[in-house]
Amino acid sequence: MQSIHITDIEAAINYWRHVSPSPDGVELSKPLRALADVYALMVYHREDSVSTQGFPPKAYAAWLTWYDQTPDTPCIAICSTSQGDAFCKGCGRTFEEVQHWTQMNPAQKRTTWRRITLEQSAWRFNRYAERVRDHHPSPQA
Repeated sequence: MQSIHITDIEAAINYWRHVSPSPDGVELSKPLRALADVYALMVYHREDSVSTQGFPPKAYAAWLTWYDQTPDTPCIAICSTSQGDAFCKGCGRTFEEVQHWTQMNPAQKRTTWRRITLEQSAWRFNRYAERVRDHHPSPQA
């Protein structure tokens, strides 16, 4: 099952709060309202992820707009999978993730991003973190 993690919903909500702030402190933009509805249900049901199947179309479109502002790939151009490593020392992806990245959909890519971010074992998170910041500025969250 492909899913979107609650932290991605939160990041998308914060993106829309910045891009389309409330004019009166109460009213929400349509994309923000759509994401907030999904977020509220996730919190109510104590779910940390939601399936992309059946995801409300307006909320998914708002999430995709946020997603399009994020770096597409965790690659830092130091790929150890080309030398036989199961996990790339540079970005933390598996050999299969590196090979199939361009065929993966946004939810699959964000799942991979979440895993490597939580692990923080790849060089992109320590030795070469400044290189990543210089070449892939953080999206506004």
